Amino acid sequence: LILTLINIQLENVHTFSPLHKASTSMGALILSLVFIVGCPGNLFVIWSILARARKQSVTTLLILNLAIADGSLMALTPFFIIYLVKQNWVFGNIMCKVLFYLCLANMYASIQLIMLMSVYRLVAVVWPQRVSIITSQKTVPRVLAVVWALVIIASVPAVLFREARENESRKVCDSFHDLCSHVVLQYTLEIVLGFLIPYTIIVVSYICILRRIRRTKFHRRIRSEKLILAIVLTFCLFWLPYHCINVVQVCHTVLFLCIILRSRAVTSSIAFMSSCANPVLYFFAGKSYIRREGLAFMARLFEGTGHLDDVVRLICCQKVCCKRRENVQDTTMT
Repeated sequence: LILTLINIQLENVHTFSPLHKASTSMGALILSLVFIVGCPGNLFVIWSILARARKQSVTTLLILNLAIADGSLMALTPFFIIYLVKQNWVFGNIMCKVLFYLCLANMYASIQLIMLMSVYRLVAVVWPQRVSIITSQKTVPRVLAVVWALVIIASVPAVLFREARENESRKVCDSFHDLCSHVVLQYTLEIVLGFLIPYTIIVVSYICILRRIRRTKFHRRIRSEKLILAIVLTFCLFWLPYHCINVVQVCHTVLFLCIILRSRAVTSSIAFMSSCANPVLYFFAGKSYIRREGLAFMARLFEGTGHLDDVVRLICCQKVCCKRRENVQDTTMT
């Protein structure tokens, strides 16, 4: 019964109501702005790291992978703009599955890469003696390969449930489910794997990092730390509305389902903004380099992310000094 009601609501959502038209128009406008900013922005980030950066750290490599994921999503944006403007899916069933699969993969890839940045900083600050293990030439590529493999597997539901179907005089590309358990499976995976678990790890990591830094004599703020924290907060801000709608679908809140699903075009477009926001953050974080470095300003910013190694060495030195003092005191007492 619940699934029947949900399917009825979905059919109503795809009608040409004023609210639906306003939602799709707003979504198309947002996506157009996202494409104008995000496509050249992410390409510039990739070029800066590959062509202009003299030194690459682990964080720089993660930012490169993040820019590749975001840039790939930006390349798909025109398809969704056309879909929203025409309010008709004209690209066929295979493209319906492929495009939304790639979108879901981008969401997973982005949050997993941001999580890796946070975990790397956690290990570097709290367990600095183990940094060399996770930053070796073999370990980093292997970790990235595992992450991308998980992203590919976790995005499979988009292929299984997305379909292009006739609805009145037009086609829609949407998720269609035969069982309630399929609804729960798809959106629970997105909520848990794409938001709750990684964000919990990120928050715990930064709490531990802040506690560790406060216990040392090193209290200077690090530009790269603030930059990554801004990336984390931006991702949360842009993706939270999307996941709130997923929660509604998982809970089968039929009373609010129609109204909330009509806003999915807007919330999904807002989620796309996270992929164009990072180059903007990099620009403002590195604007002090522009006058001196010109087009290489972003490369100098990313090189600065290696400053974390200096922090690690300082913390290690503090630990060594403390141990030496304790040993000296023990020796003098005996």
